[in-house]
Amino acid sequence: MTPERLRAFCLEFNASVEEFPFGPETSVFKVLGKMFALTSLEAQPLTVNLKCDPDDAVRLREEQPAAVVPGWHMNKRHWNTVTVSGVPEKLLRELIEDSYDLVVAGLPRADRLRLDRPWGRSSNCRLPRGPRRGA
Repeated sequence: MTPERLRAFCLEFNASVEEFPFGPETSVFKVLGKMFALTSLEAQPLTVNLKCDPDDAVRLREEQPAAVVPGWHMNKRHWNTVTVSGVPEKLLRELIEDSYDLVVAGLPRADRLRLDRPWGRSSNCRLPRGPRRGA
């Protein structure tokens, strides 16, 4: 996946935005103010920090030791750093979706409900998949 495609994919999610709180070289993708992906799109190799269920994080690190490591400058229990070229694109997309879903699941119920309103969603955005807590 190219940096451009990574950026475009992260921005497809409902209410996602790109911000630069750490400087112009670091893209931070957020949903309602909460980060779900962090990357330097100019870096070689291209890597992305993604939120992950702690059990899945350990499993992924064991299965993909060259491409998935504990999150750099992040809580190592909940974040992984993924080398984009080291994993299949389908898996990378799933990891980004899972990161987004985990962040959305942690939002207050009122915010999650706001994401479900059709008038607040652009036509190319997806709703979080999987069961929602409290909905």
